[in-house]
Amino acid sequence: MNSAVLDAPFEPAVLAEASTATLKNSLLKHVDERESEPMAKKVRFANETLLPLFNELERRNPTPDLNQQIPLLKGIWRPVWSTIPFQDIIPGRVHHESYQIFDANGFYANLARYKPGRKTPILSWLSRWLLSYDFMIMQSYGVQTLAQDDHPSAPGQIGQDYWEIQNVCIRQVLRLGSPSLRAEAAQAWFDRTVAQYQKDPDFQPQNAVPTQGENRVQAKQYQKIAEARPRLDHLYIDQNFRLVKTQREKSQRPSYTVATRLA
Repeated sequence: MNSAVLDAPFEPAVLAEASTATLKNSLLKHVDERESEPMAKKVRFANETLLPLFNELERRNPTPDLNQQIPLLKGIWRPVWSTIPFQDIIPGRVHHESYQIFDANGFYANLARYKPGRKTPILSWLSRWLLSYDFMIMQSYGVQTLAQDDHPSAPGQIGQDYWEIQNVCIRQVLRLGSPSLRAEAAQAWFDRTVAQYQKDPDFQPQNAVPTQGENRVQAKQYQKIAEARPRLDHLYIDQNFRLVKTQREKSQRPSYTVATRLA
């Protein structure tokens, strides 16, 4: 990727003259080491600083056809920066152990490891070695054509293609003495979950309330996540880079994710 980096504020004329490689590199540089910032700060940064860059990348999207995006998705992606609120409803997310995994079978998952207390000096050693909380939300995905004017996942024109996203299940595991959640381990967990679901689609109903435990997702938040019909749009996607706009509900603000391919 081109090493050139554009400085903010991003002027439309400057963005229009820059190469696509420069635009992608500039976005990655500007979000670098900002993933752990408070969500409100990240949302302001997206809306007040990054939006012109998002718009220019969307204009240059080399793969606007949703059906052509499917083969590009397969594999493991790392979300390097995101304003999706559910990712941080549990404290202590380990950002370099967060993944998005897509398979050709029509399923994908957001997975993350959490280390509650890892930033507290007294608890950090104990958290690092003894306690890990792994969270996965698995979803189905596919391209559909809009058949009605008002659809929760795709407001738009009849006949327009959209991503049909449905939440399948949420998996939560509290691990003791667990090594790092590497990409290979995340893939294996995802594969096992897909196999379980295909064998028995009711193995974890969407409306199930998590079992008790300090680090479980609160029941109300869990319910909202499980029942949502998220809208997803790739503002830009190529073989190794994705800029994604998502919206869990019509009334919710749009969220943005910058992701790069791992495998």
